[in-house]
Formats: sequence, structure tokens, C-alpha cells
Amino acid sequence: MKSTKQSAKWVAASLGAGLLAAAPALAQQDAALRGVDVQSTREDLQGVAGSASEGVVTSKQLRTRPVLRAGDVMEAVPGLVATQHAGEGKANQYFLRGFNLDHGTDFATFVDGVPVNLPTHGHGQGYTDLYFLLPELVDTITYRKGPYYADTGDFAAAGNVRIRTVRKLDRPFAMLEAGRFGYRRALAAGSVSVKGGDLLLAAERGRDDGPWDVPQGLGRTNLVGKYTLGSADDGITFGVNHHEASWISTDQVPQRAIDNGLIGRFGTLDPTSGGRTKRTSAQVNWARRDGEVRTTVDAYALRYSFDLFSDFTYYTRGCDTAPLPAACDSGPPLDQFEQVDRRHVFGLAASQSRPLRLGGLDAQLAFGTDLRRDDIAEVGLYGTQARARLAQVRSDRARIDALGFWSQLEVQLAPQWRAIGGLRWDHRALDVQSSIAANSGATTASITSPKLSLVWSPGPRTDLYANWGRGFHSNDARGTVLKVDPSDGVTPAQRADPLVRATGYELGLRQKWADNLVVTAAAWVLKLDSELLFVGDAGTTEATRPAARRGIELSANWRPAPAWEIDADLALSRARFSDADPAGDRIPGALPRVASLGITYLSGPWTFGARLRHFGAHPLIEDGSLRGSGSTVVNTRVAYRVTSAAELSLDVFNLFNRQSSDIQYAYASRLPGEPPFADAGTPATLHVHPSLPRTLRVGLRLFF
Repeated sequence: MKSTKQSAKWVAASLGAGLLAAAPALAQQDAALRGVDVQSTREDLQGVAGSASEGVVTSKQLRTRPVLRAGDVMEAVPGLVATQHAGEGKANQYFLRGFNLDHGTDFATFVDGVPVNLPTHGHGQGYTDLYFLLPELVDTITYRKGPYYADTGDFAAAGNVRIRTVRKLDRPFAMLEAGRFGYRRALAAGSVSVKGGDLLLAAERGRDDGPWDVPQGLGRTNLVGKYTLGSADDGITFGVNHHEASWISTDQVPQRAIDNGLIGRFGTLDPTSGGRTKRTSAQVNWARRDGEVRTTVDAYALRYSFDLFSDFTYYTRGCDTAPLPAACDSGPPLDQFEQVDRRHVFGLAASQSRPLRLGGLDAQLAFGTDLRRDDIAEVGLYGTQARARLAQVRSDRARIDALGFWSQLEVQLAPQWRAIGGLRWDHRALDVQSSIAANSGATTASITSPKLSLVWSPGPRTDLYANWGRGFHSNDARGTVLKVDPSDGVTPAQRADPLVRATGYELGLRQKWADNLVVTAAAWVLKLDSELLFVGDAGTTEATRPAARRGIELSANWRPAPAWEIDADLALSRARFSDADPAGDRIPGALPRVASLGITYLSGPWTFGARLRHFGAHPLIEDGSLRGSGSTVVNTRVAYRVTSAAELSLDVFNLFNRQSSDIQYAYASRLPGEPPFADAGTPATLHVHPSLPRTLRVGLRLFF
């Protein structure tokens, strides 16, 4: 692994080409251009942002973006990939900056000020399920990559995203959608004035069988209520959400099962896998502006339940010695397991920002606190068959108390120079009561995370950034007090650190080449003291080795004509474990290349959007000998406003019907007729979850 000094040289060299390319434009800047504003689907952050890798995506782009699943709105973040490896009721799988983020680890997500990531979740640390989100109600998506921002703590090593939904709708509407594979969706939403405020109500009901040989039978319900008084800067909002879903999932399957004809491309080895989930939340968002002083308070409460039945290894349970029992070669799969989560969450976040004068310099001070309690009544793992429980592996109660304080100071050092310094302190108190007495216990941990950014604006069209910061992610509370392996209750097990440090470095450029073109470039390095990896045979994540990532990101937003807009993003990364291990240094699932291209057209009654998303081949095991193939998918959306009260739309997903995979894993499994399974002896093989074939959806939206 290269040293820190070598990493810094690599970053500087990588960014050099972008800086040289900008040089001719730097000589032509004029101060009067500072007021130029590019009206686009991404907000113009020239002279405002603290790094090159932050941005704001507006509802204008989201209206033209084909959205297959609610979580796909996350792909508005340049370089982020959202996929699925199970039923459509389970949270998306996310990838960003060389991370396989699993279902959200290392990427903090907030919706209307409420954190979505769930620590010590039944399926994976930081589980981020966005199926409660209605894409039609999203107003803005603000993204910030890297650990450079003091106001965000846990899960934000790779970055964070804050989604804001609309406060009111200009006109009520009802929408009906239908498509291939039994897809049906109905949505109604509208706002009314009530006692000086605005009451927004929305309801969604959807069903989808998918292309799977065993229909997934997805049923989903979403209910939304929001009452607002005043404005976003000086007012209060009360919100409630309810989400519930149930489904049958076709999980990833062995490629060899498809190759030998045991199942088809859309087949399954366990027709009873799937799950059910419920999420009910309430929140209050209060904001006050007094001159240039702004104060905010967000409070929330959440009730959540989750049951997931999965089977990734199929016929290994009791199939490790010869002669094999008959059940190992016929009948239903043996390895199904159930993951359970029942919890209540309560939290509060408060902040204030105010201007200051420091030694004759203009400055802006922001500070705040956030606290949260996860009261987990049960987080459990059971052995099952056809959803019937056979054995309890473990069942735990857990309480997680999280407290954070932060402050950030931005100083205008000179007309062309800004400095931003931040400091964050986080504390965790963890208490686990396990069904395995030896694995019960309590622990505490604290961590301090300093941040520093420097911005140089040599001209009104150019910003150059240097960023450094420390952040962290938390580990599953059960792992922090672990003493013995829960599978046998005897074998000693190693505890995980409650809080794991991450350190990031970045150099960046934001350049406005013309009134209609903005380009950003960033070269970055991110190091973690401990990596979280997906464990295929258990469906969970575990803390493992330290790791380092580095990469280059390029992004462009161009408006060649008033009705047209083109955005393009390219992210290249190199992810490696940073310790010496004979197994190898590749990080499984880390995507070295992600690219996207979007084209939108808005004129008169017509709306058109087309998006290409590509990710490259990537390692699936540490020595790189097994690799996942790349994927390129094109999705399109066209809508026509028939009258002022009616709009027709057509979405086409996977336009060219590419037979690629949403996700691929390498691990050991066993099929009927194969030799006895051996933990150390059965080799890892390729397991895949296919992308959907070409899928059409038509919609009718009526306005009232």
C-alpha cells in the first residue's frame, strides 16, 4: 500500500490535468460574471460550495428521470449506483467511491431531516430502506461526498445525502400506472389550506410480480401527511408517514445452476424466500430566521418491524459428511434463515448559524447537536425452512444511545479565499441482552472528528478546493460485546470496535466554462481502520481489515439550448485492503468504474429524459481471480401534457434489453447432487441476480 505522502502525490497528479485545462479560462475571468446563474436541473453552487463533490439536484431533473424503484432517486448523486439483489420490498444495494455500501453502510441518508440508516439492523449495519419515499414528492436532493462536513456523523464516511420533499402541491393529482409483469400503481396527492397552513396528503398502493418464475407478489402501501405553517426558513412542519410491504423474493442464484439447466435465468431455488416490513414515523421540523441568524430543530419518532427470509447457500445444512441424507439431494432447500428487527427510534437534532466578525474578517459560525435512541426489542436470526422456524441462532435486545456535538466556522480570509474548519464529537452507549448469555454486555465509545477545507476562487467562474476530514462508521452493537460464536455458543469470537475511524483527502475544481456549462473535477483518498464486508452465507456484514480507496471524479452539466440539458458523470476508483494478507488485497464488490449520461428535454407539453448508467467489471474475492462483469443499461421517459388537466407518460427500463446482472457475488454454496459441503474446502463460485428485461410502464396523471 502506498504511503500517505505517495497518496498525496497521486491526488495532486490526478487533478493536475484538470487544472491545466482550466488555465486559459482563468485568464479571462471578470468580476461582473459572479452573478451569472445557470438555470438547470442541478443548482449552481459556484462560490458557495465547500468541495467539488457536493451538489443539489432539483425536482426539474427528477421529473424527467425514469425511476424503476424509489431508491433509484439516489442515482441522482453522481457516481452512485443503486441495484437490487432480492425482492422489490427489500432495501436497495448501493455502490459509491469504491464501496459496496451494502444497504447503506458508510453513506448517511436523511429524508426531511430524519435519518434513514438503521444501526444494528437485522439484515445489515446502516440498513437504508427508501421504499417509503414517493418520488413524485421529492423537491431537492443535496449530496456531499467524503467526511468533510461537521453536521453529519455516523455512516457518512463515503458521504451523505439529504432529501427534501415538497411542502405543498399547486394542484391535487391522481396517477395510475401499469406495466409488464403485473405492475400496477395508484397514487393520489394534494394540498389544502387549513387554518393558515397547508395540509398535504398522499396515498400510494402498488403491486408487482416482476419477470420471475415465481411471482414476487409485491404489495406496497404508503401514506403521507404533512402540515406546514410559514416558510422553510421561518415556520414549522408536522409530518407522518406509514409504509408497509410484503413480497416473495428471487435472490441471487449460482451461475452454475443456470448453466446446467437446473433453473432458468429468472428462476429461484427457494420459492418461499421474501419478507415483510412496516415503518411508521412522525416528525416535527421547526425553523426560525431572525435577521441573519437561522435556527432549526428536527424531532422524530419511528416504529419499525422487519422479517426477511433468505437462502443463499441452499443445501449445506447437515450436508457436510458422506453418506448424505436424502434431503441434501432432493426436496426444499435446507439453508433458509429469518432475520428479524423490531424497534422504536427517537431523535432530535438542533442547529444554529450566525454571522461573525473575527479580526475584521467576515465569518459564519454554525453549531449544533443531535441525539438518538434506538430501542430494539428484538434483533434476531433463526434457522427456517419454508418460513417455519426450526432453530434460534440468536435473539437479542439492544439499546443504542447516540449523542453528537459539532461546530463549523467559515471565514472569508480574503476576497478570493475561504477557509472552513469543523469539529465533531460523538459518543455511543451500547447495551445488548442476548439469548446467549456470554454475548450480553454493555460498552461505551467516543470519537472526535476534525475537518478542514480551503477554497480559492481566482475568478468568478472558478473555485479550487482542498479538503481534509475525519469521520467514522459504527459497528453492529452485538459485535462490540461478542465473546463466542453464536452458531455454536462455544468458539471464542473477536469483538469489533464500536466506532471505526475514516480519514479523507480531496482536491477539487468547479469551473463555469460558459453561462450554460459547469464542470467539476475531484481527486480523493479515503482510508478506513476497518472494512465492512457482505457475508453471503449469512446475509449479514462483518467488520474485517483496514482499507484505502482513491479515485477521480468528473462531472459536467451543459445546456446547449433552453429546452435541452445534458449531464455526464465519470467516477474511477481503486479500492484495496491496506494490510498484508495472503488472501489478497482486493475489496469484493468495489466498482472501479461508474459512468452515467443523462439527456433531458422540456418544452411545451413534452417532457423527455434518457439515462445511461454503466459500471465496470469488478473483483468478487480478495485475490481478484473471480470478477463480476460490467453492466450498461439505458432507461427512458417521455410524457405529454394532453390538456392542462391530463398527462400521459411512458417509461422504458433496459431499453436495449441487455442481459446483465444487477449484482454478483462469489461464495461457497451447494446444489443437489454435488459433493458434501466443507466450510474450508468448497470453493467460491459466481452467484448472480439478473437485471430486469425490457420493461414498459404507462401512466396517466390527472390534475384537479
